[in-house]
Amino acid sequence: MKHQAIYKLNPSVISIVGDVAYDAKGNVVEYDNDAVVAESNLIALRNERNRLIAETDWWASSDLTMTSAQTTYRQALRDITDTYSSLDDVVWPTKP
Repeated sequence: MKHQAIYKLNPSVISIVGDVAYDAKGNVVEYDNDAVVAESNLIALRNERNRLIAETDWWASSDLTMTSAQTTYRQALRDITDTYSSLDDVVWPTKP
């Protein structure tokens, strides 16, 4: 996951060892560690959010009608990244 965030923020960064980032040729390159951490946290949050939404996808089957509580829950999950940016501080909505 860390490499996804690094690549998105700086495509030349291939790996990080300690506090040093390297490109594909082994050259040391600059990167913003705070931005990498923030992006990694957001990716983890989105992954968990997506997992929780997937658990309820069957609610949206064409032969079922979701309750308003189910609709509200799924919308709250979709909107979770509007309020939170990390799994460390997120407050998940209660599943109906």
